[in-house]
Amino acid sequence: IRKNTRDIYMPIMVRIPTPLRRLTGNIDKVEVDADTLQGVVDALDQAHEGIKARICGEDGEIRHFVNVYVNGEDVRYLDGLNTPTKTGDEISIVPAVAGGH
Repeated sequence: IRKNTRDIYMPIMVRIPTPLRRLTGNIDKVEVDADTLQGVVDALDQAHEGIKARICGEDGEIRHFVNVYVNGEDVRYLDGLNTPTKTGDEISIVPAVAGGH
């Protein structure tokens, strides 16, 4: 709820990595509104079914090969899925890439 018409609402921006874009219809950025990273993941899954299973394992935690950042900070060093989020935050989902020699 906006208290003042001059307030600017900026949703949370989630950057979708290329391997997950087929679940978002090739959209590379998705806007959501949630108070925690868990809420962000749930909102993503509600809008783009199946994305949560790619980010979280059966135990409900972020998969080991997926890195998630809130405003450039690795959530593994914050509060994981309980990391607070607010309007204007930027979240990046980065799957680990294997390869090389």
